Amino acid sequence: MIIESAIDVLKLEAESILKLAENLDDSFKILVKDICSSTGRVIISGIGKSGLIGRKIAATLSSTGTNAMFLHPVEAVHGDLGMVRPEDVFIAISNSGETSELNQLLPEIRAIGCRLAGFTGNPSSTMAGFCDLVIDTGVEKEACPFNMAPTCSTTVQLAMGDALAVVLINEKNFRKSDFMRSHPGGALGQRLTCRVEEIMFETAKAPCVSEEDPMVSTLGEMDRHRLGAVIVLDREQRVRGIITDGDIRHHAAEGTGMLGKCKAKDIMTEDPHSLSPDAFLYDALNIMEKYQITVLPITGRDNRLQGILHLHDILGKGSFKYNGGS
Repeated sequence: MIIESAIDVLKLEAESILKLAENLDDSFKILVKDICSSTGRVIISGIGKSGLIGRKIAATLSSTGTNAMFLHPVEAVHGDLGMVRPEDVFIAISNSGETSELNQLLPEIRAIGCRLAGFTGNPSSTMAGFCDLVIDTGVEKEACPFNMAPTCSTTVQLAMGDALAVVLINEKNFRKSDFMRSHPGGALGQRLTCRVEEIMFETAKAPCVSEEDPMVSTLGEMDRHRLGAVIVLDREQRVRGIITDGDIRHHAAEGTGMLGKCKAKDIMTEDPHSLSPDAFLYDALNIMEKYQITVLPITGRDNRLQGILHLHDILGKGSFKYNGGS
């Protein structure tokens, strides 16, 4: 009976989220556009369980590239309202839409000039009347046997907040490296705040060939190092280009000539993206994500090769030490 009851709760909450998805309309799209065009913050407010959900939504938005904060309605009318600016987007959360503390605050928010949206299960409520946009988060019933304790209603509020945060990640082109920059306490976060020179393969260990080297020996150099790329240098050890596995596949697919008769300069991509040894690893990851590459030449003065950096080493598959650990 215990397991069956728990399953019933989970199914009911899952069904509530699915209904939420079915009822999603253009108000959500407008809210996303408003947030993207705003120069202010997203301010979220609510009381009780809805307030706790609001705090979590604000935290999720903040960690995924959207400047957000939670404002307690009672504290707001006792001085914290001074933190609100006309350029902010305000989201009020109340299942009933009749939370007196919140509804007392909303006319003041409108007077400031904020764009005002509401997450509510009652689109005809007093709160909804104050809002420019209403996101319907209504549920047929709570999982509580008395239909009183917020369960399904808070679940759909949280799910709507997660949907908002994830859509904003895509709309703002928020990247994994940006996420890690705001989470420096994690292992990968610590890694990304370190310098390229700490994990790169130095020149002596990097796969390198000259412009005139035949592709037969170039392929042998790539195979020995197994990094999926080789750096092409001139006589002064300056970077002239890079040859990757993809370059070789493209050449073969184009059928422009026998690979065995080519030289490195015939296949290479000229002037590849590069970084200096003192750059941060999150800069390297940004470049790799933007240009869909896995290898970067690391160069010093006059574009002379200092080393090579592979994506796997940034993500922790290579040897790396920080804070005295491994």
